Amino acid sequence: MILQLNAKCSDLFWGQIKDDNGNVLWEHDGYVPDFMPGEHWGDYVELDIDIETGTILNWKPNEVKRAIGR
Repeated sequence: MILQLNAKCSDLFWGQIKDDNGNVLWEHDGYVPDFMPGEHWGDYVELDIDIETGTILNWKPNEVKRAIGR
């Protein structure tokens, strides 16, 4: 079973990526970043989550690393 999560942020997306020590490596406020999966047009977060494992099925880690320069 898959949970499809679609949320409209209306230019209010906020997020951080931290290292294992809690240091902020990347922070963003505003439109949904391009590395988020789906056709989000800057306003939507679209995640497909496997209910059994909690795995985000449409996540692309390499796109995130490329976007933040890591």
